[in-house]
Amino acid sequence: MGPLSGIRIVELAGIGPGPMCAMLLADLGAEVIRIDRTSPAELGVPRPLKYNLTLRNRKTIALDLKSEPGKRDALRLIKCADALIEGFRPGVAERLGLGPDDCLTINPRLIYGRITGWGQTGPLASAAGHDLNYIALTGALHSIGREGAPPTPPLNLLGDFGGGSLYLALGILSALIERQRSGLGQVVDAAIVDGAASLMTQFYGMAAAGLWSAQRGMNVLDSGAPFYDVYECADGHYVSVAPIEAKFLAQLIEILGLPLACAESAKDRKQWPDLRKALANEFKKEPRTHWCSLLRGSDACFAPVLSIDEAPHDEHLRARGTFVTVDDIVQPAPAPQFSRSRPAAPAPPQPSQSMTDCELVSTWLSSE
Repeated sequence: MGPLSGIRIVELAGIGPGPMCAMLLADLGAEVIRIDRTSPAELGVPRPLKYNLTLRNRKTIALDLKSEPGKRDALRLIKCADALIEGFRPGVAERLGLGPDDCLTINPRLIYGRITGWGQTGPLASAAGHDLNYIALTGALHSIGREGAPPTPPLNLLGDFGGGSLYLALGILSALIERQRSGLGQVVDAAIVDGAASLMTQFYGMAAAGLWSAQRGMNVLDSGAPFYDVYECADGHYVSVAPIEAKFLAQLIEILGLPLACAESAKDRKQWPDLRKALANEFKKEPRTHWCSLLRGSDACFAPVLSIDEAPHDEHLRARGTFVTVDDIVQPAPAPQFSRSRPAAPAPPQPSQSMTDCELVSTWLSSE
């Protein structure tokens, strides 16, 4: 049983960071009931249910929250819950009669988790937006990309999932811990702009110290340094190298058979172009498998750049059980791993049920 076994969470259906947060908590053992619309809207990227993997590990019921019976049923579940996840625009939940005041009145111990892009307050709070907009506002997107190139969208990992889902999960779990002292619930306002900005803390510090250039592709961690980048191999595949420390770079240079002076050149930014050219030329001589045989497992800070199809077959990831197969779909396993409270294998996404047909609902309401 996962470490969150016994925690009950109601999720009001949404897209992106809300479902991802619910999945993370459900993966770790929380009982999550997802309340979906009776006529689901086309939100996000449409796909068959079985491939919508962030909906795994929980039951879904369909309720019309705009109707009095639907709202009443939702409040019955919320009354039994430890936490709620809601991702509407500010004011929508209140208009439905499911806002924090409504829910905390019937369940004062409830942790009311709200996830939005811009936050519950501020001039942009009610505006539409997506991940790319949120990370653009925080300085994160401007910092990602190569020299002379436009900013590069980093999937929606940095905003929706990194700055959103993970911070909402952290906020909910923190509030649950605080509730053990106070006995009271509270609202968690998780804004993606806040989380994305928080993830940028190190770089704001480096910029203030004069150690980070606002010009993309000129810094150690943004492809500016030749010893922290990806290189193409003879077969068109890529490898990554990241030996920031001198002793690790020296090992990379030695294994590649390059002159030891190359390692010393890393200390002088003026010589970075020459070092990059030497590394690029060397890696281009052989296929990726050759470099893996030489560098894998060394202290040269090396890894092949694997595709989604390749990664689950990697020896290291297989040994750790990083991926699992559920309903014939290969997918990431629950994370992190625990020594005792080991989460169960994920259950595939389930179609919505009625209140009366959902066994988990009956379990919750029987305790009411």
